[in-house]
Amino acid sequence: MSEIRQRFKQGKAELLDHFREARPTVTSASRLMKALAKHVDTTLAQLWHQAALPSQAALIAVGGYGRGELFPYSDVDVLVLLPEAQARDEAVKSAVSDFITACWDVGLEIGSSVRTLAECITEAKADVTVQTALLESRLLCGTRKVYKQFVDRTLASVEPEAFLRAKTLEMRQRHEKYEDTPYALEPNSKESPGGLRDLQVVMWVARAARLGKTWAELAAKGLITPFEVKQLQRNEGILKLIRCRLHLVAGRREDRLVFDLQTAVAESFGFHASGSERASEVLMHRYYWAAKAVTQLNQILMLNIEERVNASESAPMRPINARFLDRAGMLEVVSDTLYLDNPHAILETFLIYQQTPGIKGLSARTLRALYNARSVMNGAFRRDPFNRALFMEILQQHEGQTHAFRLMNQTSVLGRYLWVFRGIVGRMQHDLFHVYTVDQHILMVLRNVRRFFIPEHAHEYPQCSQLAANWDKPWLLYIAALFHDVAKGRGGDHSELGAVEVRRFCRDHGLDKTDTGLVEFLVREHLTMSRVAQKEDLSDPDVVARFAQKMRDARRLTGLYLLTVADVRGTSPKVWNAWKSKLLEDLFRMTLRALGGAAPNADAEIEARKQESRHLLALHSALPGTEEPLWATLELSYFARHDASDIAWHARSLWRYLETQEPIVRARPSSVGEGLQVLVYAPDRPDLFARICGYFDGAGFSIQDAKVHTTKKGYALDTFQVVSSTMDDPEPATYRDMISLVETQATLALASTAPLPEAGLRGRVSRRVRSFPVKPRVALRPDERRQRWLLSISASDRPGLLYAIARVLGRHEISLQLAKVTTLGERVEDTFLVCGQAMQQPKIQLQVESELLDALTPPR
Repeated sequence: MSEIRQRFKQGKAELLDHFREARPTVTSASRLMKALAKHVDTTLAQLWHQAALPSQAALIAVGGYGRGELFPYSDVDVLVLLPEAQARDEAVKSAVSDFITACWDVGLEIGSSVRTLAECITEAKADVTVQTALLESRLLCGTRKVYKQFVDRTLASVEPEAFLRAKTLEMRQRHEKYEDTPYALEPNSKESPGGLRDLQVVMWVARAARLGKTWAELAAKGLITPFEVKQLQRNEGILKLIRCRLHLVAGRREDRLVFDLQTAVAESFGFHASGSERASEVLMHRYYWAAKAVTQLNQILMLNIEERVNASESAPMRPINARFLDRAGMLEVVSDTLYLDNPHAILETFLIYQQTPGIKGLSARTLRALYNARSVMNGAFRRDPFNRALFMEILQQHEGQTHAFRLMNQTSVLGRYLWVFRGIVGRMQHDLFHVYTVDQHILMVLRNVRRFFIPEHAHEYPQCSQLAANWDKPWLLYIAALFHDVAKGRGGDHSELGAVEVRRFCRDHGLDKTDTGLVEFLVREHLTMSRVAQKEDLSDPDVVARFAQKMRDARRLTGLYLLTVADVRGTSPKVWNAWKSKLLEDLFRMTLRALGGAAPNADAEIEARKQESRHLLALHSALPGTEEPLWATLELSYFARHDASDIAWHARSLWRYLETQEPIVRARPSSVGEGLQVLVYAPDRPDLFARICGYFDGAGFSIQDAKVHTTKKGYALDTFQVVSSTMDDPEPATYRDMISLVETQATLALASTAPLPEAGLRGRVSRRVRSFPVKPRVALRPDERRQRWLLSISASDRPGLLYAIARVLGRHEISLQLAKVTTLGERVEDTFLVCGQAMQQPKIQLQVESELLDALTPPR
């Protein structure tokens, strides 16, 4: 036994070493998988013969191993088929048990089942997974006659229609598990949409329907074309190669391209980082292109097989025009060569799809025709005035843009017509807050813009829907959405490069000077509004005035606001929240007033807020004048940075405690709909902000915004907007309990005079941050009078980060006047308005920056 174990271990190691050193090609992966299967075959045969099992017993390879291929660390699935007469024999059972034990002893990770032929059929009928595994089989040991009986009986037990239905539903469920996209950040090379499993499903249903066992056999039956066979073999080979390399790098069975392994796998291919992209991005781009092709081919083949199995090829058809038919709700071409004979019909497909009621998709014949017509979508096709007019007509339709453009991307038409779009298909954005590839993000933004114009979605974005209702040319915003990130990955400023591309598009497609200027402006400035809203002090009239000057008119402002909301919402479900919505809406409203000619009048605005606050206090039965003692201690900046609701709440909460020596903490559900607002009032001291941040961090809260003020009497009056993962859609009672907990625990934490703890300064970072770290950046810029400084910080997020920043500032007695805390996935972009003597001394200022950089650097 030890000799067999040694031979198996040494033989496998030699095969893997040879593959590791060989050039990474599809052929090398195929050879390895077959060699590994053959090596396992030999080992199993030796163990089988030593086990002395009955002559009528058989050892059968099933599942992936049954195909005669093994990935480096895949399980070895086998069936021990016993004759009915000896299945209950104790000696036989013992021999089988010894055989399976021996397999594990020599190092085979075996998945075994022991059945009679009758049990195989019964199990297969009861469980489609068993039925699937038995469909792919090879005889390893035993008589050919027994194996033939097994194959014939197994195949005869399969009902093609029921099997197809079960595997289709199973595939749909699997796709949903992986978010129904081949473009996941960490895709499973086997199970994700566009992975190897999608190709295996096709082959399983084809075998069950007696249509063939290989791609060549399916082609002989007319299910696929010779060109599609080449594409299938090529992309299947790429996925197998990546999975083999992934197993090898991981040193175990690992089918997910997780962040930790992407770079190592990429380097095993010989990919290297360039100025514009990481090595891992090169690998993932290659994977996504293969997965996209597999997704397309899977759809074509599954529809074709379904038509054969269900005999729906002869379904009734309704003519739509001379080129297209309606086949039971699917859009079908009149001939397989339609697009080759008439390339104009390619874009017409999607226009008909939009315009024809009842059409819910493209038939297999249409999908195949599009797939095989990619060669005609060349430069001449893109320059054709008729095609350009069709593309504009698709954009300008009353409805259907979201589905039409997604379908155009899925069928590769969009990237071939908009050649600039082709460069971002499958391009991952490793910036830690986008969760989609660039093309998927763009289509998500297009969807979001489109929904502003659909009355049924008005409840989602009331402000945006109201603005969209008065917007006369929605298609200009659709163009801006399509182009806003189209220059990602080239290096340089993608906003500027995108503006150049969209200007060229507008010129080629006949847009007038005014419309071209608007779209170009939206693409160039698509990041500006978000940056100003989240990083600058909106209570400063100069900030709003500068932004209004850049906007120039209300139309540009409105267009940019709609695009910005759609863009932020399209990055990740985690990035958008009610607080960001409020910041953008506040900036929009203030800028709109400025553009209307209303010069900012700070005194009038503050007086109006005070009056509204008095009214709110009266509604809460506060005596007239209750607020005045507190307000007399506050600077005008306080009133400029808080709305009337906050001002009234503060006065109601603090009027009794103006000269307290103990911290006062009050909390309430946030007025913007998510999380809590927390008020802290206490005698100011250098470490107060750090203690507040330390409490929130330890209690599991994330600070979204902080308004920090110091009264004329030396009290800190700070307001925080905080959220917690435990507050997702909580019940009112949960809010009450959490408010009580925060008020009690935060008061105790702030009353402490113990030294600030070091623990937590270097909290553990996530896998994504370890794999794609953000280089820490610290920037200090003085205002015009050099009285206040704008501190900008960018870094990878981690627990305790804000506490670490606050601790540095507290150590140097730097006072905070404003904090804008922005979390973008696993990246933070924080802005603080600070002042203090340390800021006036260049030497100390350098020391502060150095300490901040050290605090931002994640642990290794």
